[in-house]
Amino acid sequence: MKIHRAMAGVVVLTMIVLIASGGLVVAKDKYIVASDIPWAPFEMVTVNGEFFGFDLDAIRMIAIVAGFEVEILNTGFDVIIQNVITGKADLGVSGFTITAEREKTIDYSEPYYLSNQAVVIRKDSGLNIITAMAGLGPRKAIGAQNGTTGFYYVEDELKGAGLDIEPKGYEFYPTAILDLVSGRLDAVIQDEPASQSSISAYPDLLTIAGIINTYEYFGFIVAPGDPEGLLPRINEGVSELGLKVVEAPGGAKTLVVTPGSPWDNLLKAYFGPPNDKLEAAWLVCKDLLLVDRDVDAFAKAMAEEASK
Repeated sequence: MKIHRAMAGVVVLTMIVLIASGGLVVAKDKYIVASDIPWAPFEMVTVNGEFFGFDLDAIRMIAIVAGFEVEILNTGFDVIIQNVITGKADLGVSGFTITAEREKTIDYSEPYYLSNQAVVIRKDSGLNIITAMAGLGPRKAIGAQNGTTGFYYVEDELKGAGLDIEPKGYEFYPTAILDLVSGRLDAVIQDEPASQSSISAYPDLLTIAGIINTYEYFGFIVAPGDPEGLLPRINEGVSELGLKVVEAPGGAKTLVVTPGSPWDNLLKAYFGPPNDKLEAAWLVCKDLLLVDRDVDAFAKAMAEEASK
């Protein structure tokens, strides 16, 4: 699945004309991706300031097989949607759960990841998933990042149900985790993979009390009507990388990953190993993606390096 740079250049220079939303759309050579960094393992940053992570490498791989370039901008999560709508960014790539409310203002790609919410607590708190969410902790406060489904769960499902808790919103999830470590919160609710990364940073202090099965599908976001004609290219790129979305009667969707595909290897690389091992693996493998643009070799090498 290697795309030669010469071929990619032809794709860019010929400015492929796409049919989208009933009109002609001329493909650009580069698209701006807004992402809230860091939020491991989806969005991460090296000690030298380079961006990586499952989401970011996934969109880079998609861009390669679809024949375009991406530029990643670190953007606060709660303004990404507005930046995409107003054209400051072409794509939002930051673990966006597909919700009916968000679909009123933006458009999504096909789902690319399925997640649930985890309840993170201090090991010495004496709490469990029930007591933490019921407001029986000393702080009666649960944290989550502003604008996320984790925050809305705390606000709507817990506080809205009359439980004696205070929803505390944060600009970044790592800040909420730090407040939990410092004892300013009883719990943090965030997506399970990110929660696993959080506790790997504080293995002696934090644990996951339990999982809330919210069955959330993540999607890449674009402006209403997909004015750049990106969604078909993204969806086809994901499929070429080895992820199929199978829709059952009634509308339920299942994500089917081809064993040994680049998508399969990227999943193996990013979900499980601790953050320091992920960074070390990416630094070894990054040129296969960023220079050689060889998605097969990169994903396979990442899976092998991260597992060492």
